[in-house]
Order: sequence, then C-alpha cells, then structure tokens
Amino acid sequence: MGLDKIERGTSLLAAGLALVLALISAPRLFKNTIITSTATPSKSHTCTKGYHLAKAVCEKLITTHPSYWLPQFLLILVVGFGLAGFAYFRRRVGVIVLSLLLGLALGRVGLIFLIFGGWLIIRAFRLQRYGDATFAGSGAKAREVSKARREAKREGRTYKTPDKTVASLPKPPAESKRYTPKKPPRRKR
Repeated sequence: MGLDKIERGTSLLAAGLALVLALISAPRLFKNTIITSTATPSKSHTCTKGYHLAKAVCEKLITTHPSYWLPQFLLILVVGFGLAGFAYFRRRVGVIVLSLLLGLALGRVGLIFLIFGGWLIIRAFRLQRYGDATFAGSGAKAREVSKARREAKREGRTYKTPDKTVASLPKPPAESKRYTPKKPPRRKR
C-alpha cells in the first residue's frame, strides 16, 4: 500500500514546491513588512477610522514584525521536509495528511496541496477496492465485478466476491454443569 512511482515523484515535487514557498516567504523574516488590509466602504463612500479610500475600496497599511511571519514559515518548512521524508519512505498516509494540512494552512495558495491530497486519497481508495490505482485498471476490475453481479442476479443467486468468504456461524458454547443452575421440576396440575 505504499506510494507507487508516479505518486512518489509527484509527492517529491509537492515537497519541493513547499520548500520553494518557504524560501519565498523567508525574506519577510529579516525586516519589517508592510501589508495592506482592505474593507468595503459605506454607502456614502466613506471609510472607518484608520482606512483611506482608494479606487472604491478602503485600504489600511499595516507594518508587521518578522515574528508575525515566523510560524507560517516554520509550518511550511517542517511540512515540506515531512512530505519529502514520507515520499522518500513511500508512506502514503503521511503524505496525504501533511499535504491536506498544508493545503488548509495556506489558504488559496494551498489549493494545490488540497487537490494533491484528494488525488492520493482517491488512488488509495481504488487501490484498496480494486487492487489497481489507475483509472484503466480499476475501471476494468469494476466492470468485471458488475458483470459477475448481473450474471448472478439472472441466475437467482447472490454474488459474493472471490476475496470475501462468508464464514459459518459459530456454535454456542455448551452448558457448563458447574455454573448452570438446574431447571426446576415441572409442576403437576
């Protein structure tokens, strides 16, 4: 159930992308950064205190300290190295969890990681259910199972997949003479 060649390569690519995102956000750690906060103006085209009107949008410039960006940088860096490690050791579940975590943490930029994690979940489901993660292989197996079910339905019997066996019910345990109380004698009328 480990990652196959395609999934491993894509996982390593996603880990590389995460590390590149960490490098892109690294300059924010060395100096104060100015970010712009926006709000919608009121009906009379005025802005609240601290905002100024610019092209029908209220804007406010906020200076951020490098410590503001440190948790995001560390998250991207740690998850990027974790993705690379799980991809190297072919651990599917670790790659899925970390990619979904990074996708949720990054917002719109993380949409790529959310799509990647969903793709891996779908492939894992197909691999578990049909024994093949590809569209062609799982589709062929699904058609075979469907055909066998239709034939079984025509013949009036239930279809059981070959890998699922139905076990007979176990027999109930025998009564213990030591702990089972004796039945009281029947009364005569």
